[in-house]
Amino acid sequence: MEYTIKQDGKFSYIDEGEGTTLLLLHGLFGALSNWSDVLGYYSKKYRVVIPLLPIHEMPLRTAGLGALTDFIEEFVKLKKLTNVALLGNSLGGHLALIYTQRNPQNVTRLVLTGSSGLFENSMGGSYPKRGSYAYIKERVEYTFFKPATATKELVDEVFEVTQSIQKCLRIVAIAKSAQRHNMANEITKITQPTLLVWGLNDTITPPTVGYEFLDLMPNAELHFIDECCHAPMMEQAEEFNRVLEEFLENTN
Repeated sequence: MEYTIKQDGKFSYIDEGEGTTLLLLHGLFGALSNWSDVLGYYSKKYRVVIPLLPIHEMPLRTAGLGALTDFIEEFVKLKKLTNVALLGNSLGGHLALIYTQRNPQNVTRLVLTGSSGLFENSMGGSYPKRGSYAYIKERVEYTFFKPATATKELVDEVFEVTQSIQKCLRIVAIAKSAQRHNMANEITKITQPTLLVWGLNDTITPPTVGYEFLDLMPNAELHFIDECCHAPMMEQAEEFNRVLEEFLENTN
């Protein structure tokens, strides 16, 4: 689906459709395009909003989950978003959990897919190798069940990011912030209906992590998607949308 990236002050975002708001958060190496299949499917009957997180631009001294959640809160307030269904992939799931913990009154439903917050085996945990295209290609392919899903465009995008020392430093700082911020105690208090969608072949947040979220969250349901790794909404979009639609309809 073609979409327009809008600008409002420091915020770049997608805002398509009308109705109940679905607020989508991408991951550490993610981009707005990660949600394109969800956007195309749901913007016909929902308002789909996707902010671009300032992962590469935020001040290094504040680079971490707290400042990113502050950014999301500012964006939500600016756009006057209320009663949102909040979706997050990988780091975006972690941020969704923190936002929900801080603003429970504004989140009606929560959807986590390959979320960090309990455990994550990620490239971002150490300094990403600069200058090695083959290494970056291998690591991007590692996030998908079928390596071919890692298109040249996607690999090029990640490779470009890793060429900047400043961007790499921010990525490492944010990844370490996520590793330090284990939410095992906090998520037991999140009572919103929660959908957990996990790739059965996830190598970064393995299926056992999905089960751990299920055990700790009081109002959660877990769905696995086969032949799928860390980004179900990209790799198995049709099945992801089917599971999500059923959840949204049943919790409306």
